[in-house]
Amino acid sequence: MMTQRRPALFLDRDGVLNVDRGYVSQTADFEWIEGAIECVANFKARGWFVFVVTNQSGIARGLYTEAEMQALHEHMIEELAAHGTAIDRFYHAPWHEEGEVAYYRKASIDRKPGPGMLLRAMADFPVIREQSFLIGDKQTDMEAAKAAGVGAFLFKGGRLDTFAEWSLASFEDGVRG
Repeated sequence: MMTQRRPALFLDRDGVLNVDRGYVSQTADFEWIEGAIECVANFKARGWFVFVVTNQSGIARGLYTEAEMQALHEHMIEELAAHGTAIDRFYHAPWHEEGEVAYYRKASIDRKPGPGMLLRAMADFPVIREQSFLIGDKQTDMEAAKAAGVGAFLFKGGRLDTFAEWSLASFEDGVRG
């Protein structure tokens, strides 16, 4: 199954999958964006890969740990599984040049607008780049997608599943973000 090439939907996390309350790291602060679970389910049902690509500078800033972030991702995985769907893999960039935590204080191609997380996903999985796109809520997401050679759509709120269907239709019609 892993050898079959297929398109990928790349999703930013905060502001796309969940309500962005600023450095969300605890399940108590986590709230799905309306239509987010349905969006993941719809694309998985099509046979697409679905990846999360998220800058997590709060780790570099010392606001929470990678373990806390992983626990939040596990919570997301459990809730998606309860709805019969899944994310193929979470990619995160904990780096920031002005981080408080020395280990994470550096520039990285993984941190959006760098394309590193998307490129890594396409190296890890047999993704059809030309048929893939990203949904993000910031200009840095759009820049990362462009640098990685995939389409990009700027999500400004509303139901994510509806937006994703519109994005897919536009993408198939030749609009590349």
